[in-house]
Amino acid sequence: MRSGAKVAVIGGAFVLVAGGIGYGAYSMLGDTGGGDGGTRSASESSKVKTGPPSAEEIAQTSKGFLDAWATGDARTASLLTNNETDSEPVLASYGEDARIGKVKITPGPAVGTKVPYTVKATVSYDGKSKPLSYASELTVVRGLTTGKALVDWAPTVVHPQLTEGATLRTGESSTPTIEAVDHSGKVLTKEKYPSLGPILDTLREKYGESAGGSPGIETWIEPADETQPDVNLLTLAKGKPGRVQTTIDAGAQAAAERAVKQYAEASVVAVKPSTGAIRAVANNPATGFNAALQGKQAPGSTLKIMTAAMLLEKGLVTANGAAECPKEARYYTRTIHNLDHFSLPDGSTFTQSFAKSCNTAFVKLIDDVDDDSALAKEAREVFGIGLDWKSGVVTTDGSVPEEVQGEAAAQYIGQGTVQMNALNMASITATARTGMFRQPVIVPQSLDNRQLATASRSLSPSVTQQLTTMMRATAAWGTGAKAMASVGGDKGAKTGSAEVDGQETSNSWFTGFSNDLAAAAVVQTGGHGGDAAGPVVAEVLKAGG
Repeated sequence: MRSGAKVAVIGGAFVLVAGGIGYGAYSMLGDTGGGDGGTRSASESSKVKTGPPSAEEIAQTSKGFLDAWATGDARTASLLTNNETDSEPVLASYGEDARIGKVKITPGPAVGTKVPYTVKATVSYDGKSKPLSYASELTVVRGLTTGKALVDWAPTVVHPQLTEGATLRTGESSTPTIEAVDHSGKVLTKEKYPSLGPILDTLREKYGESAGGSPGIETWIEPADETQPDVNLLTLAKGKPGRVQTTIDAGAQAAAERAVKQYAEASVVAVKPSTGAIRAVANNPATGFNAALQGKQAPGSTLKIMTAAMLLEKGLVTANGAAECPKEARYYTRTIHNLDHFSLPDGSTFTQSFAKSCNTAFVKLIDDVDDDSALAKEAREVFGIGLDWKSGVVTTDGSVPEEVQGEAAAQYIGQGTVQMNALNMASITATARTGMFRQPVIVPQSLDNRQLATASRSLSPSVTQQLTTMMRATAAWGTGAKAMASVGGDKGAKTGSAEVDGQETSNSWFTGFSNDLAAAAVVQTGGHGGDAAGPVVAEVLKAGG
């Protein structure tokens, strides 16, 4: 959409809010200077107000600002903010670059110092017009030097999706629209599948031109970072969309969207183990940062899938062999204990330790491994972590840094410096399921012949069989049993609870498979993996695809 087309200043009329006090409110506030600057006499300085703005000040300032903005008077509106330098060009571009006119802004009741409002306007370009409406909010603060009540400036005041340095524009798009479809041809839209919004914007930016479409007339947000896709807000005239096939499964995606909405912050990804095809990606909240694909967090005990694979490969354990699970274990300066300090009786197997998520059974073996870099090597060489995945959209591909002593022990149970997201953990589960890493993709490689990442080696059939056996046990009678009870087919799972500094409740992680579908989820401050993230994964697995 970065068309570079010249956009003239228009004279489209702006409409004052009914009952508003108008931009004359600025003089009512008794200031003829700008923003938070200006000079004052000694007597004036002694009268500078302090403390939070009063209800009357909040009402006067917010209405004065909104009325000035609505009339297209960017200068006056900017003087009612605490940053006139940055706010004035953004406010001016509203009519000039974005072609937004006939603006009516209706404030709601203030909540403390915050004032919510709705915007109803008309966008006009080249003989085409269309209504635009949305909601946002502003905050009134006390000016540090003037003591006056001012709008705390942020680009989101103008539009909730506007970021620092971004620009609102209207014109002919440089990139044609796309009609994205799932693997079976069902149309995918951001209206029906909100979590796909950022992904569809990226796919349009990357593949719209080569997909055979023609441009339309749109209103969009152009980010300051040119590597980020434009965000379409309104289509005045449709172009001819180009068709882009994705690997998404509409049924699994719908289930993922429903599942994450149960929690304030949650992400889930589903991957097809036999191909690496991404079947679903969902986040709540659905707009903004794509945590499912780009997040970086400790994944807790879900990473024991990888640790177990490494221990099995080295011959230090077998699925049915004995494994100690004491209440706690120490490695150098780090003491690690099990949840609620539980232990397992003597003679318990490694499968029991895995299924019950015994931390100490894993940490006690680190001396026998005798290589602090072993887990980092396993991550890269077998599970493809950190190999610069080219899925078709931007992803963060996981990280297991080489560590020593206590930090290395923390990594064995998915804590410390390990960084993962739902996509990474779904891929790790998919690799464990088949024994071979297949780089996740959201559009077929054939679309652009990009080079996919490949791991240097696969798991042996024996290790793969033992690993999946332990995951099946976790789903049947271990910590994942409750969450996976409603899931059919050949199924396996692993739970995780990741402790975060300064956070009272741990993050909930869960990953599992059913037949040829693997999924992983994280719920922020969700507690035990089986309680919050588990049901999210189960719902997606039941949708299949």
